[in-house]
Amino acid sequence: MSSNSGYTLARDASLIDRNTFRVDTRAALLVEVQAIEALPAALADPAVAGREPVLIGAGSNLLLAGDIPLALRIEADATTVLGQDASGTRIRAEAGLAWNDFLRQVLARGIAGPENMALIPGTIGAAPIQNIGAYGTEIGEFVETVEAWDRRGARVVRLPREACAFGYRDSVFKREAGRYVIVAVEFFFPAAPALRLDYAGLREELAAMGVATPTASDVADAVSRIRTRKLPDWRTLGNAGSFFKNPIVAAARADALAAAHPAMPVYPAGDDARRKLSAAWLIEACGWKGARQGDAGVAAQHALVLVNHGHATGPDILALAERIAASVEARFGVGLEPEPRIVGARFAPAVAA
Repeated sequence: MSSNSGYTLARDASLIDRNTFRVDTRAALLVEVQAIEALPAALADPAVAGREPVLIGAGSNLLLAGDIPLALRIEADATTVLGQDASGTRIRAEAGLAWNDFLRQVLARGIAGPENMALIPGTIGAAPIQNIGAYGTEIGEFVETVEAWDRRGARVVRLPREACAFGYRDSVFKREAGRYVIVAVEFFFPAAPALRLDYAGLREELAAMGVATPTASDVADAVSRIRTRKLPDWRTLGNAGSFFKNPIVAAARADALAAAHPAMPVYPAGDDARRKLSAAWLIEACGWKGARQGDAGVAAQHALVLVNHGHATGPDILALAERIAASVEARFGVGLEPEPRIVGARFAPAVAA
């Protein structure tokens, strides 16, 4: 390993501790940036310049399906309150900070808004890429500006929320993968937002906690309790959380499926023409919950979570995901898309004719 001013370089680096699936892949060169102002120098380093990096935050929304030539991590993790007035609070967070640590910092200041996204793994820098969300809330609601290094223009850019093109688990950063290296995110949290409690058993969990008049911190605690029960801890069972997006289909298609399968959940999708289906229900209906193929498997707690029982490779997990998607397509005529970024291979489920 070599150290420079604000960044380090490591050759032939293991990535097993840098991805939550805990697949044992390696990077020919790993660049870790401790100071944001050192990023241009790191990218211009002779060992790095001209090469395409794979961006790795906490590795929690990533499936590494092979060894990679160059990995890049931002480790800078400072936060700064930019301003506070009657309308709300503006806070800047650097890309290396863990999202859940930031959320708890926000709540500790008496600020509400992001509490439904408690315990989502990953970093601030990765969060806008996926437009992370949970329990009826998405990060894009609170992003005011994303600051990033634009590799195409070799300069720092500041993208306002509108330019980020946030969608369901989507953004311009995902669509133009590799172009932007996010270095910081500036958030605006409006004053006194209403708590969102009508989603996925939150009120029941709060009641079980003995909380009648919840605060934002209480909601975060309830969400954390639910997630801890439903999702395996990646430190003991490698996983990247939900592996598939909930599919969005035409309303007529959803109605036809619901008529054929009355137990199938159907949710609004933002307009009258579309509906959102439960990927977990579709996968479980195909018999995959708790299934295992070698060391690649599906969690017993939740059908959306693919797991590594110890020695599964990235291709092992990808092959299982493709089999699951093919079976859902064959039975229901509904395609599934992966949530995690897949590096080193392409997701291509084959459906039998």
